[in-house]
Amino acid sequence: MLSRRDFFRIAGVTALPAAAAPQERPDNVLFILIDDMGVKDLGCYGNAVFETPNIDRLAREGMRFTNAYAACCVCSPSRASILTGKYPARLQLTDWIPGRRQWPAAKLLTPQFRQELPHQEITLAEMLKPRGYAAASIGKWHLGDQGFLPDSQGFDRNVAGTRRGSPQSYFGPFDLPGLKGGAATDYLADALATETIGFIEQNRTRPWVIYLPHFSVHLPLQASKRWIAYYEEKRKPGAPEFDATYAAMVHQMDLAVGRVLDALDRMKLAGNTLVMLTSDNGGLRYEGGRKQPVTDNAPWRAGKGHLYEGGIREPLLVRWPGRIRPGSTSDAPVSGIDYLPTVREAAAVREPLPHGVDGVSLMPVLRGTGTLRPRPLFWHYPHYSNQGGVPSSAVREGDWKLLEFLEDGRIELFHLGRDPGERTNLARREAKVAARLHRLLDTWRKSVNAAMPRPNPAYDPARAGQGLTGAEPPTPPA
Repeated sequence: MLSRRDFFRIAGVTALPAAAAPQERPDNVLFILIDDMGVKDLGCYGNAVFETPNIDRLAREGMRFTNAYAACCVCSPSRASILTGKYPARLQLTDWIPGRRQWPAAKLLTPQFRQELPHQEITLAEMLKPRGYAAASIGKWHLGDQGFLPDSQGFDRNVAGTRRGSPQSYFGPFDLPGLKGGAATDYLADALATETIGFIEQNRTRPWVIYLPHFSVHLPLQASKRWIAYYEEKRKPGAPEFDATYAAMVHQMDLAVGRVLDALDRMKLAGNTLVMLTSDNGGLRYEGGRKQPVTDNAPWRAGKGHLYEGGIREPLLVRWPGRIRPGSTSDAPVSGIDYLPTVREAAAVREPLPHGVDGVSLMPVLRGTGTLRPRPLFWHYPHYSNQGGVPSSAVREGDWKLLEFLEDGRIELFHLGRDPGERTNLARREAKVAARLHRLLDTWRKSVNAAMPRPNPAYDPARAGQGLTGAEPPTPPA
């Protein structure tokens, strides 16, 4: 077993001196993953229009992170990272599965990537199974097809998990694994909540871990007429525009989360259940030629499919009564790579972290007993996204963030503390900082064997941008 000193050295955290006895492990772990939800979609992060009282409750009763990130700007890589604690580039799983078709005239040929989460990776469920936890994946999987579904990755039960990244419809009747039939008025988020509550009831006398990855609020935009009308009535002259159907989807997803939290209360399980809630990438702005934005990530720039802040900033709420101070906040920069190590420490798993895990445990921050050691965070997306993003990599260190655009080697450097909207490119003015961060990024890419795009011999400048929607213009150096 690792000593306390060795553990903190490996995990990259600085422990404050304390002689307190080790914290009791949670009986249960509930990990809620919302699809395509931006930070600014929640009331607890400042949205004054969308009503999310149940998720906001987690912020009141736990810790809210203000610098949380997804490990990628699109879904499948982020999900792989959450389940393994590894960067998508290390996993060679860098785009949504199966990925966007190569555009023949694009400047770069994007690399091939894994079409499934490899079996040799240790998932969150496989890590907890030796500790006696029953495990369920209830919702979107999108990490492989037959032979690579949740039941082959340590989960005892798979509900609704397939290779698909979005539902054919949010309304019944459903035709998903473990979720069949239903009325035309049944809503998918609510059905997943019902299945989650059923699994909790069946396993209430033993420890359990539930991975609850909602399909909401991914396209297609569909919500109940009642809630669409409710948000249509909330429109005010002169106020910022919003999509009433999207607002209704967020609302119904929040209601589904509330049902599960209420069930924990009713069964007297909330007191020793670790609840974590986040999203898999930033809020969706544009896709498929859409003229109006789906949601607003301001002040963060851009959205899903881009490595600007709007594409990777996430909500992160963590509740564990008696261990995490209610209403607390943390501005520590954290990433999806950190969630598996966090659950591992909370659950007192004795086995060492799997080889190659990139994340660190957030438990010292959550318990208020330590701080995270300063470290860089990395992103690598060598693909063209459906939302207009182009192949790029990024690194954040402290308040500095550097992006490298792989088509032409263009560098953009921002100081997030002074410029959270990433509008002033300081690459020329702060050339030494830019050079240092670029070397750091390049060294990291080589260390994880990151796949890089190659020049396209059929590149046609006149046609290269066709098919890209929502592209962000380059920011000139200051």
